[in-house]
Amino acid sequence: MKHDQNKYTYRIEWSVEDQLHIARCIEFPSLAAHGATPEKALREIEDVVAESIRWIEEEGGVVPEPLGARHYRGNITLRVPPDVHRGLAILSAEQGVSINQLVLSRL
Repeated sequence: MKHDQNKYTYRIEWSVEDQLHIARCIEFPSLAAHGATPEKALREIEDVVAESIRWIEEEGGVVPEPLGARHYRGNITLRVPPDVHRGLAILSAEQGVSINQLVLSRL
């Protein structure tokens, strides 16, 4: 399967310590690259991701799927302590909404 490094999720930050822009790819958390400008840092990390994809494919490994290509059902399972659950149930009942609606409104 052909993977395109342009489909991945990138983040660029300024590093005060290094005085450079640091670029990372969310789907490949161990990778980073830098550049004097955000554009240069982005080009560098895209090249690193492309090489990583090529290497993973050559080795027969599993290349991460881009976040934007993943299908999400819209369900989140969240574990909370019983007292938090009780508090949410009380608050949602007071407001006349479901716990789901209450939590969603807070997000």
